[in-house]
Amino acid sequence: MWFPIIVSFSMSAISYLVTERTIPKVKDMFLKASLFGMDLNKHKKDKVPEAIGVVSGCIFLIFLFLFIPVPFGRYIVETSNFPHDEFVEMVAALLSICCMLLLGFADDVLDLRWRHKLLLPTIASLPLLMVYYVNFNSTTVIIPKPLRPWVGFSVNLGILYYVYMGMLAVFCTNAINILAGINGLEVGQSIVIAFSIAIFNFFELSGELWKAHQFSLYFILPYLGTSLALLKYNWYPSRVFVGDTFCYFSGMTFAMVGILGHFSKTMLLFFIPQVINFLYSVPQLFHMVPCPRHRIPRYSPKTDKLEISLSTFKRTDLNWLGSTILKIFSTFKLVHLKEYVGENKEYMECNNLTLINFVLLWRGPTHEKKLSQILLFIQVICSVLAFTIRYPLASLFYNV
Repeated sequence: MWFPIIVSFSMSAISYLVTERTIPKVKDMFLKASLFGMDLNKHKKDKVPEAIGVVSGCIFLIFLFLFIPVPFGRYIVETSNFPHDEFVEMVAALLSICCMLLLGFADDVLDLRWRHKLLLPTIASLPLLMVYYVNFNSTTVIIPKPLRPWVGFSVNLGILYYVYMGMLAVFCTNAINILAGINGLEVGQSIVIAFSIAIFNFFELSGELWKAHQFSLYFILPYLGTSLALLKYNWYPSRVFVGDTFCYFSGMTFAMVGILGHFSKTMLLFFIPQVINFLYSVPQLFHMVPCPRHRIPRYSPKTDKLEISLSTFKRTDLNWLGSTILKIFSTFKLVHLKEYVGENKEYMECNNLTLINFVLLWRGPTHEKKLSQILLFIQVICSVLAFTIRYPLASLFYNV
């Protein structure tokens, strides 16, 4: 059990060093290719290399390709006992991650539309779902004890379970992407999630599904190595931007280990802040409330702090559902909502519906570095909550 994990950990440490030394050397290449952005939250509007997540993603894949012989090397002599199912799992996982890395980079270069961002992760997850179907095809879920008298001990969801796993891939790839906009947040939240997964995997190595969690560690450890190096350059003040490439690559990695590691439901527990951010953003994401192209906080040059960003629109631009949602949010002080009259028309002003703006709404103007630290602290607290739900509470409801 432990030899491949030790080798993976060692290779992950090396991947950190390689990524750390590679990023500074390729920054100029990205600038020459016009792959750069401007940091809107700074006084100086210098060109910052964009889509550097492709560097950490490629190094991650290279080290995993080199790692493949380690768990399967002992079967070279015993070819009759070669675990073809495990080998196919690893190859399919690498294929899905490669696809999302390519599609994420294409998004950074071509600026794809949102409908493509929903479709592409679904297609990239198909190899995972096919392998899951061939090797496991387990679609039964255990029912919590309070509901068992009416529903029974378990329910076979059939194809609905595959729909759920496909939607998990879509959610993971986009959830990180929409909780972004300040230095270090995309990589930071991903690292906290990855550490949570790694801890969970180590806890479960003593269980019946230890092979699945060992498999998960093969991917999570090198992911942590490359991402920690990337965070060094993406932390405030950011010297590189990670782009959608990193968000897609990270989301597919998490979805993959959750599906093939048989803990897709536990995986969602580590995404509590992303789930909250998504639910809070739904009115804008589904255009019940007007949604601007960028929803990042507003930078104040006078104070060098970030403030809530506002969306201004005509009252007639709201449908009844959007208007009702904003009134409910305003009643519970979940939004800044203001109505006024200008040029003989009624206008409304509302903060953009993101978790970042929500924190600024309650805390007030905050320095970017401090804001990032607060959001990552929330991510850590939610991971602690996730472990509490997964172990003490789950034992009460499931007898596990």
